[in-house]
Amino acid sequence: MRRLYDLVVPGGLVWVAALVCLRPGVLPDSALPFVRVYPYAVAMVGAVLGWYFNRSRVVYALLILAVADRSLVLFPQDPATGGDISRIVFHAVALLLPVNLAAYALLSERGLFSTRGLTRLIPIFGQVCVLGVLSFLRPRELAAMLQYQFVGVNLAAWTPISQAGLVAFAGGAILLVARFFLHRDAIGKGFAWALVAAFTTLQTIRAGWDSTPFLATAGLILVVALIETSYRMAYYDELTGLPGRRALNEALLTLGSRYAVGMVDIDHFKQFNDQYGHDVGDQVLRMVAAKLERVSGGGKGFRYGGEEFAVVFPGQSAKDVMPHLDSLRREVQASCFVLRGADRPKKKPDTPKAPSGPRKAVLVTVSIGMAEREENKRKPDQVIQAADQALYRAKDAGRNRVMT
Repeated sequence: MRRLYDLVVPGGLVWVAALVCLRPGVLPDSALPFVRVYPYAVAMVGAVLGWYFNRSRVVYALLILAVADRSLVLFPQDPATGGDISRIVFHAVALLLPVNLAAYALLSERGLFSTRGLTRLIPIFGQVCVLGVLSFLRPRELAAMLQYQFVGVNLAAWTPISQAGLVAFAGGAILLVARFFLHRDAIGKGFAWALVAAFTTLQTIRAGWDSTPFLATAGLILVVALIETSYRMAYYDELTGLPGRRALNEALLTLGSRYAVGMVDIDHFKQFNDQYGHDVGDQVLRMVAAKLERVSGGGKGFRYGGEEFAVVFPGQSAKDVMPHLDSLRREVQASCFVLRGADRPKKKPDTPKAPSGPRKAVLVTVSIGMAEREENKRKPDQVIQAADQALYRAKDAGRNRVMT
């Protein structure tokens, strides 16, 4: 459910808002100047943010959307003014737009003005040139190819998009959604919702909807995804996925006069890291973070730094949260790692073999110090310091325990 929520917010909300507000006749005439400026504002803001944060994928996607929009505007799908070229342009956009968005979403970042980055402009303008030449030399053959029917006509009668375009949109959406669930990439999620907005644009053209604001909405979704990515980089720890130190500092400022803080430290982590390697150490950090993410009692976990974490319990006292922190300690202790054998390959083979030789299970424990806000500890940093001192007492007392 959490991943489903992450998939829908905020891109899905932006798309729904566009469906509601950009329908013909919904906005008053006084809002029309803002609608006309809207695409230019999205393009300008997206280009500046993409350049500033070095996110070339977003800039190129905005360019792809702009090319598609200008093509649809120059060759409108109007029975009175549109002709064979207009139909070719429409079906070409329906096929190439999802393919390009999905392809550029999967590319790695290479910089906006680097040589390798600039070469990614070639396919965009190359497609325009090739289609222009074919439309002039072989318009009938090109139209037949773009509108080729794989199945019966009635199966696609509900949409003006050709069957090839439907396959491209469906394949791109499945690919991008699957990639999001595997990697939790906010910009990749933005590309998926931009694909939905692009499909909505082409689907509603024959109903008289203006294509430009909806394609601008696809760009806006990408800009919002870029902002979300930048926010997560600033406030979330990349390794564990937990909120980081900056997020903790801001969360402490919003608490009232009653709260408790637990400081969690992995026992003997340095020795563990030195003996078994940093890869295994990273797995331990992620395991502890996963336990903290599900801590009971209304607590919220944060990556404090190194092997140390913090858990904040708003509206709770130290006595209230003691059972929940002790439960967390026991859950970590109950989890252990079976280390990779020396003969075990790094990648899973096609025909796995049973491991040979003994396998070693590693026990992981944590020590926890806890403190609550009191009259002599009014400031959040004083509560953190008191919890840290309690953590050191827990370590001195033998580790793997909770102390106040």
